[in-house]
Amino acid sequence: MKKLSFLVFAVCLLLFSMSFHLRQNHMGDTKQATLYDSIVAMDKLWEDAYNHCKMDVMEAIISEDLEFYHDQGGLLTSKQKLNEALQQNICGKVNRKLKPGSVEVYPIKGYGAVEMGMHGFYNSKEKIPNDIHYAKFVHIWKREIGTWRITRVISLH
Repeated sequence: MKKLSFLVFAVCLLLFSMSFHLRQNHMGDTKQATLYDSIVAMDKLWEDAYNHCKMDVMEAIISEDLEFYHDQGGLLTSKQKLNEALQQNICGKVNRKLKPGSVEVYPIKGYGAVEMGMHGFYNSKEKIPNDIHYAKFVHIWKREIGTWRITRVISLH
């Protein structure tokens, strides 16, 4: 009888712990989906501003604490210089297109989130090419003053 009682207790404990674990994982997935949705929405806002030369929007999204690492251009740590480069070299000349299904988003505890994905660039005056070349990127997002801002960028071409 003691063995049967112990077995029933052990099975109940196992089921309870599995239920708790599943509930935690489900809650974690919900939080992750919400974070994912927020960062993807910010990326869409960034892309629209980039493609339509909305300098005020781009400036609002970029943090003052910027570090932009470009495999060909090197390191840029000035928000002002990045804005100037976007104005002079990108506006009306280059469009960005996110590769569908390529975005991954992960939380960074106590800071924000990391977004990784692939994007391609093409001449603004042309339609999106079928054979667009996609390259990897990493954006580090921080929640600053109630909004998401890009603090770090790694851009590989």
